[in-house]
Amino acid sequence: MLHLRVLASCATALLFCAATLALVYGHAPALGLIDHPDGRKKHLGHIPLIGGIAVFTGVLCGACVAGQADMLTCVILGTTAILALTGVLDDRFELGVLTRLLVQAAAVLTVIGFTGLHIHTLGRVFGVELELGVLGIPLTLLAVIGLLNAFNMMDGIDGLAGMLAITSTGAIVYFLGLSMWSSIGLLLLLSAALLPYLAANLGLVGRKVFLGDAGSVVLGYLLAWTLIRLSQQAHPQLSTVDVLWCVALPVLDTLAVMIRRLGEHRSPFKPDRGHIHHLLLDAGIGPGISLALLIGLAIVFVCFGAQTSRLNPGSNLLAFGALSVIYIAAHGGIYRRQRTRRVTASTGIAHVVGTVGLILPRARALKARPGYPLKPRTAATSRRPPAPLL
Repeated sequence: MLHLRVLASCATALLFCAATLALVYGHAPALGLIDHPDGRKKHLGHIPLIGGIAVFTGVLCGACVAGQADMLTCVILGTTAILALTGVLDDRFELGVLTRLLVQAAAVLTVIGFTGLHIHTLGRVFGVELELGVLGIPLTLLAVIGLLNAFNMMDGIDGLAGMLAITSTGAIVYFLGLSMWSSIGLLLLLSAALLPYLAANLGLVGRKVFLGDAGSVVLGYLLAWTLIRLSQQAHPQLSTVDVLWCVALPVLDTLAVMIRRLGEHRSPFKPDRGHIHHLLLDAGIGPGISLALLIGLAIVFVCFGAQTSRLNPGSNLLAFGALSVIYIAAHGGIYRRQRTRRVTASTGIAHVVGTVGLILPRARALKARPGYPLKPRTAATSRRPPAPLL
């Protein structure tokens, strides 16, 4: 019976997402939910930002069909609706960073206040239980806001954020085992609702749409609370380090980008073309191959994490720390090399333009001289007249 209810709710999520995409598409220009290409966004045409609205609608309708939601699920869905609405307003009016962070913090504190769920322990590390005490609430704020913004930042090429969310859901099932799939009901609904969006976003069916901030924050938010719930129960189903491996790629890439921006004395929230998908595109790799490579890399991280989970508690955390250092160093090195090449190329172009700028005025001045152009000397005009005969 449970299996049938889950299947029915997932099918509902899929169908309502597809229906919302079809119904809202034509109204996107009137709503102002259109993404225009610019210096950072390299897509072609003006694309509707309605994927997030459709995905959340699917999740919400699927949850209604599933029924029997507990207090935590209801509060998470309610705060998710607030974040989705804020994302829509951000897509339309480009809200400031502080406004978005305040709304996100309010949503997290609401869940903590109503349910009491937060990160209260980091688990056993080298035989010691790391209880957080009063530090648990600020760490929960940092973790949830960090993950939802990580997915927002990773939404840079077609299909990437949605595919990463599905990969993370699969990773959780992999760590828990197939028998525990019912513990992640919201993520199953999210994965089902993502399928019509991905089909449209990747150009497989219908007309192209983008996820928008309304969608990317929903992905990270639902993942964050599911992972916290699984790792902070009285009998945890996931260890804290396993949680990190399930979302390793977005977490590591966000850390690398923020550390680099801070090193350049810039705001860590100021967007640029320095994420891993940008580096692949700037290296001449196409969007489709870049997507496949990144999803493959995320799966490799999950498999590596599954192997380290067999180590003593603490050793797997050291393994994640070592991978973080390697990733951040490699990411920064590639970014600096690409930037150096761009600067060198632009300097060469500037030199050519400057040289042309020096030559052209001289040519114009030469043209302006009297008698210019000079008549070429021909054979007839170059001979001396013959001497007169006596």
